Amino acid sequence: MEETVVVAQQAAEKGLFAQWGEMISSWFNTGSLDVLLKILGIVLILVIGKIALMVLKQLLRKAFKQSKKINDLMATFLVRVISALGWIVILLIIVDQLGINLAPIIAGLGVTGFILGFAFQETIGNLLAGVMIILNSPFRIGDYIEAGSLNGTVREMDMMCVTLATPDNKRVIVANKIVWANAIINYSFTETRRVEMGVSISYDSDIPKAKAVIRSILDSYPEILPEPIPSVEVNKLNNSSVDIVVRPWTKPADYWAVYFRFQQDVLEKFRKEGISIPFPQMDVHLAENLISSKTT
Repeated sequence: MEETVVVAQQAAEKGLFAQWGEMISSWFNTGSLDVLLKILGIVLILVIGKIALMVLKQLLRKAFKQSKKINDLMATFLVRVISALGWIVILLIIVDQLGINLAPIIAGLGVTGFILGFAFQETIGNLLAGVMIILNSPFRIGDYIEAGSLNGTVREMDMMCVTLATPDNKRVIVANKIVWANAIINYSFTETRRVEMGVSISYDSDIPKAKAVIRSILDSYPEILPEPIPSVEVNKLNNSSVDIVVRPWTKPADYWAVYFRFQQDVLEKFRKEGISIPFPQMDVHLAENLISSKTT
């Protein structure tokens, strides 16, 4: 009896294995293996493509660092553009592996591109403006610039926008199109910058003495460069004051430190030396005959 049960169990197990074998064989015969291989191929393409792009970007960054003609801003932009193009190529390879005919897609890109051109004209404008900024290189990462009503230190730039850090520590993201459409003033372009300052004294003050005091203040500042020689000259004869222009030269990073310190120092020195800084005033002269007629 027990032997009969064992034989029955073995027969059942063989039947189950046979059913599984038939299912697996049927699965392979119906083309499911091709689907699996295609999926594995796509995954492999994505992995290899990603690794290849990572290696390519590292090589490009090293090459750009060694180049004297390509700055950090241009290098970052070019790496991102090449990365985007690389992913497009990978996508086209995957589409081809799926057996999709690219000819109708390419033919339809003309009409689609025309429609998208209207829909994304601002985006395309920013992209083209970014290309113009890169080609002309009006600024670099870390430069302090002014574009229209905006100013700040350039932190980064991509294909769409420029990121600025303002002096009061605000993060401003400006579209490339806006930056390129305005006059760009780069305060960090050269190694020196002229500080523009002005001082007003009264007409009764000793002008040579005032100029000597101003020069002594400038000579005490280590940030001021010896060359070019600071300019201290009478600039304008105003209604109630003599205006003196003060123009020393510093490094761009020292501009505001010199400017603000000078305002306080010149006020204190002038008070010590008895040089008066006048307030705006107006002298009114009344004719005696008008006064006498009003009193009678």
